[in-house]
Amino acid sequence: MPDRAALRDAFLSRAGWGGAVRRPLAGDASNRRYDRLTGGPGGAGAVLMDAAPEKGEDVRPFVAIARHLSGLGLSAPRILADDPDHGFLLLEDLGDDLFARVAKQAPDMEPPLYEAAVDVLAALHSAPLPAGLAAYDAPLMADLACLPFDWYIPALDRPAPDDERAAFRDAIKRRLAALPDDPVLVLRDYHAENLLWLPDRAGIARVGLLDFQDAMTGHRAYDLVSLLEDARRDVPEDLQARMRARYVAAAGIDAGAFDAAYALMGAQRNLRILGVFARLCVRDGKPGYLPMMGRVWGHLMRDLAHPSMADLQERVIRLLPPPDPDILDRIASRCAPTR
Repeated sequence: MPDRAALRDAFLSRAGWGGAVRRPLAGDASNRRYDRLTGGPGGAGAVLMDAAPEKGEDVRPFVAIARHLSGLGLSAPRILADDPDHGFLLLEDLGDDLFARVAKQAPDMEPPLYEAAVDVLAALHSAPLPAGLAAYDAPLMADLACLPFDWYIPALDRPAPDDERAAFRDAIKRRLAALPDDPVLVLRDYHAENLLWLPDRAGIARVGLLDFQDAMTGHRAYDLVSLLEDARRDVPEDLQARMRARYVAAAGIDAGAFDAAYALMGAQRNLRILGVFARLCVRDGKPGYLPMMGRVWGHLMRDLAHPSMADLQERVIRLLPPPDPDILDRIASRCAPTR
């Protein structure tokens, strides 16, 4: 296996950053790690992404989407240097003012932050799609909506019958496939801890964008759901309603049809997250996501309460137990040893 430290040091040296000071930054649920660099050329700062290919990571999609977003006037980090073969990127440092942090420190900033984030989506969805992206389509989304059957329920020693899983997958797949085919670029992890506030910039450029390497083409409601039905923080329901209306007005689309699609996208996304959070604990030894599952369940129940979702609501309530404290304790007891 390659010596990552030696490869990293060689990359930084080639880029002219060999003398910079590195400090770890908070990571995410992936195998990527990040360091903040200070004392670079001319005293500059930057961020180092270390995404080891041998762990299944690939920096090329990040580079391609970053350049596409920048070409639209959006604030993705500039690529200062890259070594795609070994999985290193040197990125513009957009700072520490995550939306979640700014909103907590200055609650009166919450509405303008979310307005700016919605305006970014409206602008992004009006632009031509980049070439070569895979589709976040009905079969894939249906498979991912079934992750609770693969990780959440088995962690409780009560696996659902195979025919129930198959019937659930078919039901949600049919609904997803029936949506109009009008794909946009979906970043797929668009929320307050992946958005940075850049008040010195103007318009849509005030929103710094992170963690978009998994972008695909998909439904326009998906990233709005990701923003407003945040697994990590509560977004007031009246603000959610205003932001949905803001997006509908900006996009010039039918509100009723969009609300039904939004509920379906929300149900799919929140089912996927329940499965992912259980998997992160049971397989990967990362129990820190379990306390968020109650919030995700609440989002799911609100999505399923839409009049168009009655059949899926019945299936979910019958097959999936809510993540109450006893359920979470049982999942935590199955947590893999920390790697």
